[in-house]
Amino acid sequence: MSAHAAPRTRVTLAGLAAKKAAGEPIVMVTAYDHPSAQIAEAAGVDVVLVGDSAAMTVLGYDSTVPVTIDEMLMLTKAVRRGLTVPLLVGDLPFGSYEASDEVAIATAQRFVKEAGCDLVKIERGGTTVHRARALVQAGIPVVGHVGLTPQTAVALGGYRAQGRTAQAALAVIDDALALQDAGCSMLVVEAVPAEVTAALVPLLHIPVIGIGAGADADGQVLVFHDLLGLYDGGAAKFVKRYADLRAAAIAGVEAYAAEVRSGAYPAIEHGYSMPREEAARLEELLAGR
Repeated sequence: MSAHAAPRTRVTLAGLAAKKAAGEPIVMVTAYDHPSAQIAEAAGVDVVLVGDSAAMTVLGYDSTVPVTIDEMLMLTKAVRRGLTVPLLVGDLPFGSYEASDEVAIATAQRFVKEAGCDLVKIERGGTTVHRARALVQAGIPVVGHVGLTPQTAVALGGYRAQGRTAQAALAVIDDALALQDAGCSMLVVEAVPAEVTAALVPLLHIPVIGIGAGADADGQVLVFHDLLGLYDGGAAKFVKRYADLRAAAIAGVEAYAAEVRSGAYPAIEHGYSMPREEAARLEELLAGR
């Protein structure tokens, strides 16, 4: 953002609805810590999602399933401290909301009260629709998630596109409509054919955020570490890399290591010095011991 640009006003759900109505794309990105939140803020995005993808990109798990509520809360609190303008969405991790409406509400309340989330996100249709409705009735704005839902990827046959037949596509659309009827404020649609998104978006009055779902969604989301080339894991087909920060970071650390080993770092300008008389006095004091 230019130093002379007018300050942005805080993003609201009403503002996102206006963007949808005007056909103005919504920009969402994930973030998992304070520095990445500050970058998202400075870049002018509309919505920041603290996704359970942090399990893999930040915490080193091999899937999103093992990440705990406390781990997600710690990351979400750090992101909250770095944001002013964008809406903040907290991802409820696997096992934290499925058991009952009461469990779902208790978990979501922690994300709102302790981490300052504006909305929480849950995955799937089916029984999750009931959870979404219970959360909304408890006064907690909800983001739904249909298509490929990573928390249940095994049941879906792995990390693969969903809705590739007419019948499967209809199931995705039905889940989306049910989540809207339950009161969801926004919907993430992941890894479905563009034709499915094009058919779905006109049926919904809430914003639809796509990830690997074509250009007809009301907005797009990508994982911070994927779009910046920070994550060493394999990237999905829909990921576009806008920078290669991992390679730049490795090169920087290698240069540092080489200078430490050669003695080039630290140089005189990288350190502090004492006044000459104090250095002489120190020598006297040491000599007197």
